[in-house]
Amino acid sequence: MIDKDKNPVEWAGLMYQLEDAHEHLGKLISEMMNDPEFDEEIFKIQLGHVCAHLNRAWYSRHANRYITEETWITASQFPDDLDPIG
Repeated sequence: MIDKDKNPVEWAGLMYQLEDAHEHLGKLISEMMNDPEFDEEIFKIQLGHVCAHLNRAWYSRHANRYITEETWITASQFPDDLDPIG
């Protein structure tokens, strides 16, 4: 896990992904509750956006795993080393 004191730049990148996911999830909830025309397609797109931020946060949790243009797609996909629990 990134140490915020030893790797402040990488820590900021991780926090950015989590904060952006938080912001977009709040927007998603608000729109679902208040927009009578909110539909499954909008839900799919917005939830996918939130998930991509969370996936990039997981990908970047180690200071040696930078998200570059080349790794952006991989970093945005659901990780193969994280099992969802319910």
